[in-house]
Amino acid sequence: MIHVTILASGSSGNAILAKAGDTSILIDAGLSAKRLSALLADLETPAESLEGILLTHEHIDHTRGLKGLCAKKAIPVFTNPLTADSLRKGDTQAHWHFFASGAAFQVGDFNIHPFSVPHDAADPVGFVLRYESSSFAILTDLGHAPRQVVNATRGVNAVLLEANHDEALLQNDTKRPWSVKQRILSRHGHLSNQAAANFIAEIASPALRHVLLAHLSEDCNAPALATGTILEKLQATGNGHTQVHCPGAEGFPLPHTIGV
Repeated sequence: MIHVTILASGSSGNAILAKAGDTSILIDAGLSAKRLSALLADLETPAESLEGILLTHEHIDHTRGLKGLCAKKAIPVFTNPLTADSLRKGDTQAHWHFFASGAAFQVGDFNIHPFSVPHDAADPVGFVLRYESSSFAILTDLGHAPRQVVNATRGVNAVLLEANHDEALLQNDTKRPWSVKQRILSRHGHLSNQAAANFIAEIASPALRHVLLAHLSEDCNAPALATGTILEKLQATGNGHTQVHCPGAEGFPLPHTIGV
């Protein structure tokens, strides 16, 4: 079984702890190193015990604590060359291990399949983690879900998926200028609730037991809207068995753990 713990999700920071067999890995490090270290210690997984940190992309809400964590110990950081180059420009040094999108690799007991996603970053990716018969997909920060993303994630047991905004709330938001709204709505921006639901309908199967919704906008979304949209689509496609979680919302406090 894979145990997945969502440590943080949203524009203020993103980080996920995944454990299987004798292996613990961190996917993204978007909180401060001090905060991440404290959370990991509370989960009896000190940062020094991590076998690797996987990066989806270089944006600060996914890498804020990377430099501090790597200063304490040479934790292997798994990323692609373009993401590493972007981080080096900001003076982040790490024990880099490079992968190519589409080429699976091993970290301890995990088999990891990275795949490209459309987002406004250097070379952003999603991941499918596999351990024995369990599988978990991580899919945040993407403007749309092309066929290659659907194919990479079809048949997984659980998925962490972005449901960033409700389109009507975003369009009516007075805090964001039109240029920011255009970026969010673009094909390299962020998934809306409806786009996330349409994607789930494409990958839903008897094997899909959990959908965890991530990266919800505080101003332009609400947990009830996001979960309701996804549940409606699951019911319509005959997949009412799939549970929908919204980590950080009422009833799903962070850190939030599931077993896959």
